[in-house]
Amino acid sequence: MDKVYNHKDVEEKIYKEWEEKDFFTPEVNPKGKPYSIILPPPNANAPLHFGHAMYVIEDILIRFKRMQGFRALWLPGADHAGFETQFVFEKKLQLEGKSRFDYDREELYKMIWDFVQSNRPVMENQLRRLGFSLDWSRKKFTLDEDIVKIVYKTFKKLFDDGLVYREKRLVNYCTYDGTSFSDLEVVYLEKEAKLYFIKYPIVGEKDKFIKVATTRPETMLGDTAIAVNPKDTRYKKLLGKKVSVPLTGGREIEIISDETVDMEFGTGAVKVTPAHDFNDYEIGQKHNLDYIPVIGFGGKMTDAALRFSGLYVKEARREVVKDLGELQLLGKTTDIKHTVPTCYKCKNPIEPLLMYQWFVKMEPLAGRAIEAVKSGKIKVYPKTMEKLYFQFLENIHDWNISRQIVWGIRVPAFKCEKCGEWEVTSGEVREKCGKCSGKMNQDEDVFDTWFSSGQWPFAVLRASQPGDFKEFYPTTVMETGYDILRWWVARMVMLGIYETKKVPFETIVLHGLVNDPLGKKMSKSKGNVVNPLELLDTYGADAVRFALVYGTALGNDQSLSYPKLQAMRNFTNKLWNMARFIDMNRIQNSKLKTQNNLTMQQLNNLAINENDKEMIEKTAELTKEVTRLLEKYDFNHAAQNLYDFIWHEFADVYIEDVKNRIDEQSFIILNSLFLILLKLLHPFMPFVTEEIYKLLGGEGDLIVSKWPVKNA
Repeated sequence: MDKVYNHKDVEEKIYKEWEEKDFFTPEVNPKGKPYSIILPPPNANAPLHFGHAMYVIEDILIRFKRMQGFRALWLPGADHAGFETQFVFEKKLQLEGKSRFDYDREELYKMIWDFVQSNRPVMENQLRRLGFSLDWSRKKFTLDEDIVKIVYKTFKKLFDDGLVYREKRLVNYCTYDGTSFSDLEVVYLEKEAKLYFIKYPIVGEKDKFIKVATTRPETMLGDTAIAVNPKDTRYKKLLGKKVSVPLTGGREIEIISDETVDMEFGTGAVKVTPAHDFNDYEIGQKHNLDYIPVIGFGGKMTDAALRFSGLYVKEARREVVKDLGELQLLGKTTDIKHTVPTCYKCKNPIEPLLMYQWFVKMEPLAGRAIEAVKSGKIKVYPKTMEKLYFQFLENIHDWNISRQIVWGIRVPAFKCEKCGEWEVTSGEVREKCGKCSGKMNQDEDVFDTWFSSGQWPFAVLRASQPGDFKEFYPTTVMETGYDILRWWVARMVMLGIYETKKVPFETIVLHGLVNDPLGKKMSKSKGNVVNPLELLDTYGADAVRFALVYGTALGNDQSLSYPKLQAMRNFTNKLWNMARFIDMNRIQNSKLKTQNNLTMQQLNNLAINENDKEMIEKTAELTKEVTRLLEKYDFNHAAQNLYDFIWHEFADVYIEDVKNRIDEQSFIILNSLFLILLKLLHPFMPFVTEEIYKLLGGEGDLIVSKWPVKNA
């Protein structure tokens, strides 16, 4: 054996051997019980970030179950990541002095497709570098033709069952990125702002006004009512009267009462702009108010804004405030802090705008998803995360699944130019209207990425190899970060139960986030993103993998720790030195022989020395404990037990003892126990354990060797 372990000489070589021998396929254990994990498909628009290294938890489970004899499938894939990818590509275009508006739909789509396909091999190579034993023969992409067909079929079924509808409603819209979003994609940030007090003249009563407070004076041009709380005695005499909306040429609106009005805010009277505020939209629905859009989809004021038409929102605000002041209709202005809805990607303010969109009715789907966890059909680890899951589902709103971008799965709905009739298909193109034979045009929108990825477990197995869906669905474990429990996991449960009548997975395992060394979330804008390849080059895949699970309880966030990475590289070197001691003794003493794959009972029968007997017993106890912890998804304590035992019990005490009394019998026990420890450690640190196992004469390949104890 070489004096020093060099991971760069080992990792690529071993991974290539594993792939060539097809060890990552479930067929290595053809008679085993099915066990399946679907890899949460990473976005195909860029190399992996360090958070993706947490896939190590899934690899630990797959390697553990494979060694236990399960027919284990870990199926890889990539997500087209609709808006995310188009956003990244548009930034690339900007660097080239271009924009999305320079290309037609088909050309832009093709350019993004080529961009994504060029990146996928980079991403897949990173997964290989981390040692992930994914079945690459089954890899899928969310825009594969067979996957798209399944997504279309689900949409058509939802539509036929009355769970999908198209309606003009107020939606979250980013005028910068040019698309709508669901509620989950809106980030609410606290910002400083001005609170403007505006006087609305009461019609027919000279020099009498009602004052309202607002942070958005420009939207007053679309006001259709003034609302007060029915319990507010200050305004009882004004109910039913009309006011003139300033700057609109005398347009009149009514003073109404609504119990949702906060009497403590501002003056207790609020302007109602149903076309630009979600609370106002609800008031408008209840009171049958008009909707006057004064902000357009490009972020400029519409013709309904009269002389302010064509101005961007901030410009219009300045002009409106200026004109109100000149008319002496502007009262005091105060500084406040309030929450502002912003686009989670570009950080620009979200505009609530009226538009026709496709929505999914969520309440009927949510009820079944709640029941699945409460009944125990799906178990959640850590259990504390159930609260977040239930909170989302019990307060769910209908889901806007339309996106105004080109990159994604286009909505299979067609509108007749002549009669306006809509027809939803399962992906078939409609050229003529079935009602009047008019020309049909397909909806320009694409599906929200989460709508297609929400179908991923059943879609990917139905589109995989024949028999995979029947054998591996429901999948055994869905492991991912807790931050997408609502975005993705809950939606997979809802759509999976709806489409298959079965839960999509039996267990949800949620890990925490990996932050930078200072505990801050990694982001490109902050410049604190860590490239996983750099750490792999420096410390080796085994050290990186072990550091991610050691010392961090499941579901807890952790900060990237360079001292911990260094400690785990030291542990890798310790394993190598232990192996070198065993190997050097074998070479130097030809009388020493090895016998591999001895059972604990056989080792006990062989042992005479009390220290050997004690170490055999302790190793047997460790084996049972590590098995128990892995079955409970307690990766942290499993790793800690292995680290402490191997370094402090086996290396520091037992090997030091054996050094002074080594003979054929003690050598066989030492070598056999070390091979058992390598098996226990393999799911965590696959490369160094595989290399040592072969060098010490282990039988076959460690990756497909038998786990030291029978299945729990």
